[in-house]
Amino acid sequence: MARVALERAIDPDWVDEVFEASRQRQYPRELLFSTVVEMVTLVSLGLRPSLHAAAKQAGNLPVSLAALYDKVKRTEPAIVRALVHGSGERLQPVVQAMGMEPSLPGWRLRVLDGNHLPASEKRLAPLREQRGAALPGYSLVVYDPDSGLVRDIIACEDAYTQERSATAPLLASAQEGELWIADRNFCTHTIMQGWHDAKAGFIVREHAKHPKLLKVGAMQLCARIETGEVHEQAIEIRQDQAPWRRIELRLDTPTEAGDTTIALWSNLPSTVSAQQIAQLYRKRWRIEEMFQRLESVLHSELRSLGHPRAALLGFAVAVLAYNVLSVLKRSVEQAHRDDSKPALDVSTYHLAVNLRSSYEGMLIALPAVHWTTWSCAEPQRIAERLLELASHLNPRTVSTAKRGPKTNKPKGYVDASIARSHVSTARVLMGTCSPTP
Repeated sequence: MARVALERAIDPDWVDEVFEASRQRQYPRELLFSTVVEMVTLVSLGLRPSLHAAAKQAGNLPVSLAALYDKVKRTEPAIVRALVHGSGERLQPVVQAMGMEPSLPGWRLRVLDGNHLPASEKRLAPLREQRGAALPGYSLVVYDPDSGLVRDIIACEDAYTQERSATAPLLASAQEGELWIADRNFCTHTIMQGWHDAKAGFIVREHAKHPKLLKVGAMQLCARIETGEVHEQAIEIRQDQAPWRRIELRLDTPTEAGDTTIALWSNLPSTVSAQQIAQLYRKRWRIEEMFQRLESVLHSELRSLGHPRAALLGFAVAVLAYNVLSVLKRSVEQAHRDDSKPALDVSTYHLAVNLRSSYEGMLIALPAVHWTTWSCAEPQRIAERLLELASHLNPRTVSTAKRGPKTNKPKGYVDASIARSHVSTARVLMGTCSPTP
């Protein structure tokens, strides 16, 4: 299943075409960009411990290791974006062929958030004298919670660049029928007006220093949802366009940050109720869950790659691998939908574990030449094949493990000498054991 999806998502010929169409200064010689992506994919999936090990195992690398690392660290951000965006476009028809219910009929959800890469190892000579952490950059990620696919990415080399200033390419590519959901950091007039001018919808949480309002309507109680009461009022930010909407959710229980009210701005038409807008904003947390899976399931943060462009390429390839796992997750859930009560919830982690244990052995039995036909196959045929293979999988081997609710236990302050102390685990356990009768 993984190999069929990989052929569709990152076909080598297609990857080289993307490189040729998006490159600015880079050029291919002996080393094709598809070969680089293939090796980084092996590292992201955990099949190789590092890029160096992947190059060693390749055996037929046409260039030196130094040339390989030079190729990786010069990967242009435009190529990274084209690779993720194009891969999402190639996988979207496959997901639709399996059956996909939109959260809001007539709209395509796009959740926007930023992700900063953690500090890298200081292998680069200019970093060795730096005492602080070396941040290789960050990325703006566009996630579709309905399909489970990452649809776009903006790679930023400067980790100190403000996220808002990097949204210009996303505003330029926004389309009619898209519904953008973002947190309060993107509550600016320029960003929201850009989506509005593109005839796209938006739901953005209100910032304390929100754009200046020309007119504010009366607040009205609309409905009640499971977390609190929903109120709505009309807001006017420009005289030459229709008013927007301000949705206020008054929570029954404060958030962890102590907020008792969550205010949202939206330009959705009145046919979409305030209750629906409040519930749709809750899907923004799906992208946080996706970031957690990227870090825990895949090797999205290659700390050995200290150069910003190399680190961003590693993160982007991990996003491609996540999209493949997301397609496999959906295919298994759809194949066993009628047999599982309650509905099957597939674990991305266990999918990755199964993949690591058998993928390399399968390639020995069936080399890559046997899989090329799936790169140009029709999406309907690919979906049918994935569902057929998924029906033979034991769902218990990949299902999630349900845990009870967590209890909040405040740690409190302790003296540094106590925090640095140590105890013998065996003696602590002996002290808690009841005496043997």
